[in-house]
Amino acid sequence: MNAAGTRMPAWAAALTGLVAGVVALEVAQIVAGLIDPGAAPVVAVGGAMIDSTPAGLKEWAISTFGSNDKPVLLGGIVVVLALVAAGLGLLARRRTAYGTLGLAVFGLVGAAAALSRPDAGVAHVLPSLIGAAAGAWTLPRLKRRALSSGEEDYVAASRAADRAAPARVLTAPAPAERTEASGTAASGTEAAGTAVEGAAVAGTAVEGAAVEGAWVASVGEESHAAETGLAPSPGRSTAPSQGRSAGPAPAMPAVMRPGTGSGAGSGTGSGAESDAVPYVFDRRRLLTGAAAGVAVAGVAGFGGWLLKGSKDAELARRGVSRMLPRAARSAAPIPAGADLRIPGLSPFVTPNADFYRVDTALVVPSVDPARWTLKIHGLVDRPVELTFADLLKRPFMEADVTLTCVSNDVGGPYIGNARWLGTRLADVLREAGIRRDADMLLSVSQDGWTCGTPVDVVMDGRDALLAVAMNGEVLPEAHGFPVRQVVPGLYGYVSATKWVTEIRVTRFDQEEAYWTPRGWAPKGPIKTQSRIDLPRDGDDVTAGRTTVAGVAWAQHRGIDAVEVRVDGGAWQQAKLAQVPGPDTWRQWSLDLDLTRGRHTISVRATDATGYTQTSEEAPPAPDGATGFHTIAVTAR
Repeated sequence: MNAAGTRMPAWAAALTGLVAGVVALEVAQIVAGLIDPGAAPVVAVGGAMIDSTPAGLKEWAISTFGSNDKPVLLGGIVVVLALVAAGLGLLARRRTAYGTLGLAVFGLVGAAAALSRPDAGVAHVLPSLIGAAAGAWTLPRLKRRALSSGEEDYVAASRAADRAAPARVLTAPAPAERTEASGTAASGTEAAGTAVEGAAVAGTAVEGAAVEGAWVASVGEESHAAETGLAPSPGRSTAPSQGRSAGPAPAMPAVMRPGTGSGAGSGTGSGAESDAVPYVFDRRRLLTGAAAGVAVAGVAGFGGWLLKGSKDAELARRGVSRMLPRAARSAAPIPAGADLRIPGLSPFVTPNADFYRVDTALVVPSVDPARWTLKIHGLVDRPVELTFADLLKRPFMEADVTLTCVSNDVGGPYIGNARWLGTRLADVLREAGIRRDADMLLSVSQDGWTCGTPVDVVMDGRDALLAVAMNGEVLPEAHGFPVRQVVPGLYGYVSATKWVTEIRVTRFDQEEAYWTPRGWAPKGPIKTQSRIDLPRDGDDVTAGRTTVAGVAWAQHRGIDAVEVRVDGGAWQQAKLAQVPGPDTWRQWSLDLDLTRGRHTISVRATDATGYTQTSEEAPPAPDGATGFHTIAVTAR
């Protein structure tokens, strides 16, 4: 324990702020578990940041971090919050109010972010506000634990002396005894006995401070001088209270509490906490208090996770798997030659666990199918509202469809092929009666994200679905359980709404979907593209015969040809795999003879309309990347 009068070390102050911040976040988490996991401060702030992210920065994040962009964002927010919390602890080192004020400000920021989310209600501000209040409650208490006062040490010592001394009845000594005691300067056994009695008197005086506090302060100073060899302050009165011994008593330090009184060491003299405040830094009490705070925060965070887990749809998914209807129109078996089965080549059917995920949801929405409804309204003659049970009663069909994200760079990974089970979206829209002037379907996700799909594309006969299953199993939560849209031939940002709850029939000149005001095209037909899967860029290969293979796609048009060239030479026709229809990607391969040295290999595709993909390079924004996928390898 350090000497009295020392200030809390900077590391200790930062620790108090950090623990208070952890408590604030985890308490907010458990409150969000009761209301909406998306209302948690970190998630709400992260969502607001995604909404305000420019297209260029979004593309950089996706190209740099891939599908890990959300964990990176959340991790970055947590790191920033940790640094801020530590800074607030350092501010509270000077004055506690500074730290609590900072926590209040961040609570308001979190509340504002939560309110900015789609479909947010007043209750969504509670996690941030209650969490900030918990942090503000924790910070000063940790500080008080860390700074134990001399008064506390004095009371503890006095009570220990009471327990150690023989039981005796204290009586006021005769005047002669008082005089003798004061004249002998606490010598011999009489002085020792007087000192013990004085300690007991001091202990009584502390417990009854309202009556005897002044006497203890004056006599205690004189006793302290006798024990330490220091001279008492001049001019101090040592007159005892009536009926009490004038014998020496243990000294009670004059404790100046932060924010009270003035004089030497008070800093400003108006209540500011300063270096001269005579408190003792107690490392052990701080660390035990911090450990307790972290433990409480951990329990709160785990409770929030359990509450979120109770809303998860896993049990519901298992129940739905027993309810899935058989397809009234099954998809044709996948041709035997659809998958070339070359090691390193993307399989024709992408496993659900490997299927790419790009969306704005920091927390995967948990939707109870028993409460799910799909509302179709707007420019329709007969608004429709379907429950999940209603949807399962409709005719179902299977379709093999490849989905692609508009954020995919040339040769990028954000594409996957699956067999979907669902009901035709066009049939539902016909029942609602779409009006002639409507040209846009503004679909809305459970988390408020919106998507604008051209009406004519959905109604032209392609297999646009309200899908409930993927590759023979109920939709995974991350891919839209219980219902999502699947529309062949369009990039996902204008077609593939997950967790869909609403379709508003409207017009492109009247409303905009989520990404349109952020710089993306309102309509996004997929561009003809191809990719080399093996060898990979930078690989070393064996000189001589080398297999080059990959995939090409032009959904709802189909791929008719793929060509490969080496070092800018003549294009060579690749072998194409079979496909079940025009809405999927197509595998290709070609054996090349490579001489020793470094080579570049490029690929291009031609779709069924006769269009060959352009060599002109363009970034994903605003409507999809273009250019040839080119890799470099070294033959040895």
